[in-house]
Formats: sequence, structure tokens, C-alpha cells
Amino acid sequence: MRRVGAQAEAREGAASISSVDSGGVEIRTIEHSFDSTLDSVDAVEEMVLKEARHMGFDEDDQHKIGISVRECMVNAVVHGNRYNARKKVHVAIVRSPETLEVRVGDEGDFFDMTQLPDPLADENLLRHSGRGLLLMQAFMDEFQVRPRQPGGTEVRLVKHTAKAN
Repeated sequence: MRRVGAQAEAREGAASISSVDSGGVEIRTIEHSFDSTLDSVDAVEEMVLKEARHMGFDEDDQHKIGISVRECMVNAVVHGNRYNARKKVHVAIVRSPETLEVRVGDEGDFFDMTQLPDPLADENLLRHSGRGLLLMQAFMDEFQVRPRQPGGTEVRLVKHTAKAN
């Protein structure tokens, strides 16, 4: 992507960049680092839902996006950073006319999803945790977990608008 006429602005500590790619498509990116607190979960969910509303996602899709982002942020704060005040949760929200992409990265240890117990297995059905990743995969169009550099885990969530399908 080539940035043409890019504008950068700071809003509440977040870097917001609007740009136009070489095909004339407007892309808006918001990047911010958050404390490893549950208050950050609420803040990120509201930021993402604001972008989803702007894009015209219906109430049902907004609910799915909100749950996915909330689960992702809780995982980053609780399991990744373990509430460590010295560690941050790094968030990028990328909005194009047809795609909402959210990347959430923690500074903890990378985890391998294949090592997690199956939340649908009989022995795990009554556990209080383990369903967040399953919900993210079910509610979003794209879901990816990868190592974050220099350390930690990054989760990428993507939801396409109806016009993209």
C-alpha cells in the first residue's frame, strides 16, 4: 500500500492515520498501546465498535465484533500479560470500505493454539474458560494467531462488510 495524502492525528493518545492507497481506497488506521487492565478492555471494545458503526455493520455483527474484541483483549491482559503493569497491550484498528481489521498484541509468552484443550470436549464443557478463541473464530471472517515481535502473541481479527461478500 502506498500512502497518498496521509494525515496523522493524535486522539486520546492514539495515533490515527488516514491514507489513500494507490487504487484510491481510503484506509484509516488507529494504533495505541494500553495498560494491562480490564478498563482497557472496555476502551478498546468501544473504539472498535465506533469504527464498526461508522462502516455500517448491523447490530448483530456489531455484537459479534464486540464479543470477539472483548475476548481477545481479556486474553491479552489476563493470560498474556498477566495484569503486569510494566507490559502493554498493543492494538491496531484498520478500517477500509469493505474490511474491519483488529490486531491485539500482548507482551507475554507466545502460546501455541494446538496445545490448548478442546473447549467442546466433554471433559471441558463445564470449565469457566477456554471458549474465547472458539467465539472469535465463529464470529469473525478471519482469525489468526501469530508470534509478536519482539515477544508475545498477536491475534488478528477481520470482519468484512456485506458488500465485500
